[in-house]
Amino acid sequence: MRRRRAAVAAGFCASFLLGSVLNVLFAPGSEPPRPGQSPGPSPAPGPGRRGGRGELARQIRARYEEVQRYSRGGPGPGAGRPERRRLMDLAPGGPGLQRPRLPRARPLPDGAPGWPPAPGPGSSGTGPRLGCAALRNVSGAQYVGSGYTKAVYRVRLPGGAAVALKAVDFSGHDLGSCVREFGVRRGCYRLAAHKLLKEMVLLERLRHPNVLQLYGYCYQDSEDIPDTLTTITELGAPVEMIQLLQTSWEDRFRICLSLGRLLHHLAHSPLGSVTLLDFRPRQFVLVDGELKVTDLDDARVEETPCTSSAKCILEFPARNFTLPCSAQGWCEGMNEKRNLYNAYRFFFTYLLPHSAPPSLRPLLDNIVNATGELTWGVDETLAQLEKVLHLYRSGQYLQNCTAGSRAEYQHLPHSTIPQEDYRCWPSYHHGSCLLSVFNLAEAVDVCESHAQCQAFVVTNQTTWTGRQLVFFKTGWSHMVPDPHKTTYVRASG
Repeated sequence: MRRRRAAVAAGFCASFLLGSVLNVLFAPGSEPPRPGQSPGPSPAPGPGRRGGRGELARQIRARYEEVQRYSRGGPGPGAGRPERRRLMDLAPGGPGLQRPRLPRARPLPDGAPGWPPAPGPGSSGTGPRLGCAALRNVSGAQYVGSGYTKAVYRVRLPGGAAVALKAVDFSGHDLGSCVREFGVRRGCYRLAAHKLLKEMVLLERLRHPNVLQLYGYCYQDSEDIPDTLTTITELGAPVEMIQLLQTSWEDRFRICLSLGRLLHHLAHSPLGSVTLLDFRPRQFVLVDGELKVTDLDDARVEETPCTSSAKCILEFPARNFTLPCSAQGWCEGMNEKRNLYNAYRFFFTYLLPHSAPPSLRPLLDNIVNATGELTWGVDETLAQLEKVLHLYRSGQYLQNCTAGSRAEYQHLPHSTIPQEDYRCWPSYHHGSCLLSVFNLAEAVDVCESHAQCQAFVVTNQTTWTGRQLVFFKTGWSHMVPDPHKTTYVRASG
């Protein structure tokens, strides 16, 4: 036993990534105990500061009660299950740190009381939740990153689907600062784990196409702490703003539209108006081009209490806003407006207007200006974003934009031009000029506007709005057959 502990400690110090992955993935797992299981003893305090035990217990109690409120509040999906099945074990005075006798992991039946079906990787939303059994034969474990509290890993399940695993980061700032202050490692883990549990509850209560999907969870031994929590979620790609600025306007608009739909959902959620206190690009991921919020442990539902408008100041680094204080003693719309202004300063101002179709720019400028001044709420903002989508998808934005003389183009079906590329910006392909068009007339207009364009190839591929992808070429000296493409070349003379 001593040699095993020494080996584990040495391995962890030598490689945090390897040690964490082994702890997260390959420790024995268990299902939550049944309700009413007798609680175990509370952990003994460590050598922290004087009065530390009571202060730590107070913080644990506060986080526990917050998770309880979110798990049972409102009529939204998933209410009750985390509290009913496991939350009592993390309660102050509950076992949490002493491993109870638990059955082996097994999938929950579909439609279990208080826990509606939810999609897993590759499923249609009717399969069982993933549990510890799903993590026993994973492959390709990779460390993705970590924040203040959690570490994230990417693994591949036996069926081939890739998922993300989240767990409390044992080397993270949250756990480390707590241990330095209170000297109680297990109690500090319990405090940090409540943030992960809160996020798990909110991911389920706030289910939406722009909220990361929760696939399941597992309790397992990790290092010297029994029953650590690992959540299993949908896997997304980090939001890299520099890369996004190099993508097509259509894809950047999709991200802003996704964000508008998310903020509308948060403003009208089953729990009430939800604000994201930590609102930065790193709190979001991209899944098949859709923006999804992934980090919810710093979300808040309660509006700010007030006695006058002087107490309702919404502060940002560049400017402040004063909101009205309602007769009920709450700052009106503060949660919603905080989200909206953050969307403006982190996303809209960079992604919406640049390289947009000229006829849409006035609408996009209005959206950016109105959200930057907070003259609109999320309802009007989303309505205007949906209006832009309709004009773009239907081709109405092309009215009065396609008039003028055009050259004649020869139609050559079932053919393509493999080379003779040139670069344009923004393009779906870095080595060529690949753009989306609504119809053939727009493709001709694009070619006419590029001095080097002498031909274009229409593919059978479409974007998320249904627009066709077209390669624009400098010539057509070498053509080859292709049953899935059609080439148009500028007629001579």
